[in-house]
Amino acid sequence: MDNDTKPKGKEVSRRDFIKGFGGGALGAAVAPKLLTPGALSVQTGSGEVAVYSKKQVSLTVNGKPVSLVVNANETLLEVLRDRLNLTGAKKVCDRGECGACTVLLDGKPVYACMFLAIRAHGSQITTIEGLASEANLHPVQQAFIDKDGYQCGFCTPGVIMTTAAFLSRNPDPTRHQIQHALSGNLCRCGNYQKIFDAVTEAARKVRGA
Repeated sequence: MDNDTKPKGKEVSRRDFIKGFGGGALGAAVAPKLLTPGALSVQTGSGEVAVYSKKQVSLTVNGKPVSLVVNANETLLEVLRDRLNLTGAKKVCDRGECGACTVLLDGKPVYACMFLAIRAHGSQITTIEGLASEANLHPVQQAFIDKDGYQCGFCTPGVIMTTAAFLSRNPDPTRHQIQHALSGNLCRCGNYQKIFDAVTEAARKVRGA
C-alpha cells in the first residue's frame, strides 16, 4: 500500500502515548502525597512507602539517650562527628573500605560512613569514647597500649571497636581467626604484626588468663 492509499485517522505520537499513560495508571501508582513535614508517601503496587527528607531519630549513644532531626542522606558518622562531637571514629576513605569509622551498633561493628543515621533509629551506638569504664580502660584499649598496636593512630579506633566486638563472641581466637576478623580494617602504616599481638593480648585479658 503506498502513502496515498493509507487509511486516514488520528495518529498517536510516542509523546502522546507516554503523556497519556503517565496521567493514567502510572501516575496514580507513583504520584507522591504529602503526609507530614519532611515525609512523602509513594504508592506502589505493593502498598504505600514512606519517603523522608528529614526525620527525628532517637538513639542511645555511649549509654546516653539522644534525639535529633537528621537528613535522609546524613550518615551515622556525620551525626557522631559533626552533631555530637564524637570524633574518635575517623572519616578516612568515606566509602566503606578502610574501617577507620567503625562503631558498634547494637553490639555489631558497622562502617559509620556507609550507615545512614535514619536507619539507626532505636539502636544502641558505642563509639571509642564510650568503650572504657569510668575508672579503667577496656581490656582491648589497654592491650593496644601495652603491645604498641598503633602508629599514626587513624585506624586505631576502628580496629579497637572491631576487636572488642570480635572478642565478645570469641575470647580465645587463633591467629588466623584474628587476621580474618580484622580483614575489614586497613592499617596504612602496615603495623599488622603488632596489631595482631595486641589482639592476642586483649583476648588473654578478656579471658582473665
